Amino acid sequence: MTAVRLLSYNIRSLRDDPAAVARVVRANAPDVVCVQEVPRFWGWRLRRRRLARDCGLRIAAGRRACGLAVLAAPHVRRVAREFHLLTPDPGLHRRALAIAVLEIGGARLIAASTHLDLADGPRLRHVHEILAHLDRARARHGAPVVLAGDVNEEPGGPSWSLLAGRFQDGYAAAPSGGELTFTARAPKRRIDGVFTDPAVRVVACGVPPDDAGDHPLATDHRPLLAELETP
Repeated sequence: MTAVRLLSYNIRSLRDDPAAVARVVRANAPDVVCVQEVPRFWGWRLRRRRLARDCGLRIAAGRRACGLAVLAAPHVRRVAREFHLLTPDPGLHRRALAIAVLEIGGARLIAASTHLDLADGPRLRHVHEILAHLDRARARHGAPVVLAGDVNEEPGGPSWSLLAGRFQDGYAAAPSGGELTFTARAPKRRIDGVFTDPAVRVVACGVPPDDAGDHPLATDHRPLLAELETP
C-alpha cells in the first residue's frame, strides 16, 4: 500500500488572502490537492501558476472553465488528465469534473475534483454524470478513484447519499480532526467531501488543525485532508 495525503479546498477564486491559502496548503504537506474555485477570469493562467508555485506544487489537471484544478507535488507523476463539462442549466454556473491520473510511489490513482450546484435537481443529475465519467476513467486507466470537492449539500441529502452509496465517505469512514467545513469563520455545515473507491483505505479524514489561524483568512471554506492508502 502507498500512503497519499489528499487535500480538498474551495479557495473562492483567491478573493481573500492568497498567501494564507498557500500557507494552509503547505502546512498540510499534501501529495495531491483537489481545488475548487480557482481563478478563471483576468490573468487566470498566471494566477493559477503562482498559486501552484507558492504551494510547492504543480498543475496536474484543469481548464479555464468552471474553476477546477488538481495540483500535485513534484514527486507525483501525471500519467493522464481529463476534463469533462457537465450538462448546462440556463441561468446557473456551468459545472465540470477535472481528472488527473497520477502515479505515487509506484501506485496509480485517479484524483478528481468537482464543485456541485446549489440547486437540488441539477446537482443530483450532475452526480449521475460524474459517476459515469469516473466509471469510464477507471476502466481506461485501471486505477482506483478518489473524488473530492464542494458538494453544496450535507450528508443525508440525495446527491451526497448517491455518492456515499458508490464510494466511501472519507470522514464517515475514518473521522479525524474537524467535521464542519463551511463557513471557515463559523463552521456549521459539512458540505465538502472526499469519496474513495473501496480499494482505497481511508486512514483519517477531516478538517486539519489550524495552529496559525489561517483558515478564516484564506477563504470561506475550511480545507479537508484525507490520509489514504492506495493498493
